[in-house]
Amino acid sequence: MKITDIKLIYAKHYLFIHIYTDEGIVGLGEAGNWGHLMATAEAIQKFSTYLIGKDPSRIDDIGQNLYRSLYFRGSVIMSAISAIDIALWDIKGKALGVPVYELLGGKTRDKVRVYASPMAKETDPESLRKGYQDLKAQGFTAAKIFVNGPVQSENGGRDEFFCGRVEDELEKVAMVREAVGKDFDLILEAHRGMTVPEAIAFGREVEQYRPMVFEDPITPDNIDSMAEVASKIAVPIATGERFINIKEFEMLFRRNAASYVRPDVCAVGGITASKKICAIAEANDVLVIPHNPLGPVSTAACLQICASVPNLGIQELPGFCLNGAEDAMVQKPFQVEDGCLLIPDAPGIGIELAENASELYPLNDRGGIVAKRMFDGSVKDW
Repeated sequence: MKITDIKLIYAKHYLFIHIYTDEGIVGLGEAGNWGHLMATAEAIQKFSTYLIGKDPSRIDDIGQNLYRSLYFRGSVIMSAISAIDIALWDIKGKALGVPVYELLGGKTRDKVRVYASPMAKETDPESLRKGYQDLKAQGFTAAKIFVNGPVQSENGGRDEFFCGRVEDELEKVAMVREAVGKDFDLILEAHRGMTVPEAIAFGREVEQYRPMVFEDPITPDNIDSMAEVASKIAVPIATGERFINIKEFEMLFRRNAASYVRPDVCAVGGITASKKICAIAEANDVLVIPHNPLGPVSTAACLQICASVPNLGIQELPGFCLNGAEDAMVQKPFQVEDGCLLIPDAPGIGIELAENASELYPLNDRGGIVAKRMFDGSVKDW
């Protein structure tokens, strides 16, 4: 079998690829760098000159070549490699007539528990309570809460001062815990929006509400700083969604900086790299919560990994697809039952794009180049 062509498909803020072969098998992949779709597309196009004519079954060899052939690496390059890797696994599964998880060691579970990841940041107390009660009524057993500060500065910045900042987030978590009860897990998403002192103060106080995860309390750039926060609070930290290299995860493990890791299958190198990260995590008694803020191909690839690893914590279900918002993007939507995603048993990654996905979901870039700012005009992390 040989690769004959690669085509790009845009839908919403997603970039998908189809890899064609001379045996009629087509692989489906997705790139993770939603902030730089066009740059990632150019990288894929450049890689295609190498890929055409190659045997698609040599997945790791192809990935190693693409990674090591370049002097400069970064998120654009790794997102391109990720999309290609996912599509190659899809081809291999289809060629052998089995789901990808069978090629990764077989099932370790029959379904995958997910948490709802609403993207809207609610501030009104009643709407906040009702929103999480509605998610519970839909069958979810866990959900994300944003605790990353105000959407925009108000009251002369008083909501951004240390005490007010910590107290506001604590009140929010307390309200949600009261609304959903104790049989529901909370994933606290700081979105890298706290300083080290804020993260430690908040992490110590919020423990009383028994959150499952404190996600990215600070920026992940300095692993030693993340380790400092982890050493001073009891709430388990999750991080790693911005990592683009398996060695970054190894450094995280060596410093005991997280109880959960969040490899992004569409950004870190695809299914190949993600499976390796899960194995390193298992050796360090760390659980995995795959990052999944993208489209249906990302979700499908995550499911193949979740189905085949023993150390799964939970799986993110992006707010973009809640309530069937993206069902028409694929030929057969995912099935959610009692807060769990059912694992597809079709060959490959288990899904196919709808032929008119681009028309139904026109390209709409997400993100921008204007940073958020604090009350005093200084730039802050997004």
